[in-house]
Amino acid sequence: MPSVLIEVRRHFTKEEEEGIMEAVHASLREAFKIMPHDRNVRLIVHEPHRFMCPPDREKPDYYTHISIDAFAGRSLDAKRTLYKTIVEKLELFGIPKNHVKILLREIPKENWGIRSGQAGCDVELGFKIDV
Repeated sequence: MPSVLIEVRRHFTKEEEEGIMEAVHASLREAFKIMPHDRNVRLIVHEPHRFMCPPDREKPDYYTHISIDAFAGRSLDAKRTLYKTIVEKLELFGIPKNHVKILLREIPKENWGIRSGQAGCDVELGFKIDV
């Protein structure tokens, strides 16, 4: 049940925004084997002057920062698959691969309050974390 925040520097159409969020969610389903209904994805559009990026990017308005908070425990291979899949899927929206930064924070299950206020470690999740 990762929590995702996608931050961009340009306005996309509503359909493109939904597509970008779906692309990241689909990447999580593929790499981390989360359930299709397990959605917690947000997208924020910043004015470019409020979101600095590396000055060497050829299309700075397409710079994209993705923060993912997830339960700790995924394998390095799963993480590599996630990163690769995200940049490949976002390329379909004109976002160059070298314009995507992904920050994955792994949080112990006991530090998640979920499903009506239960600690994540006390809940049967219905999926495996050690993928």
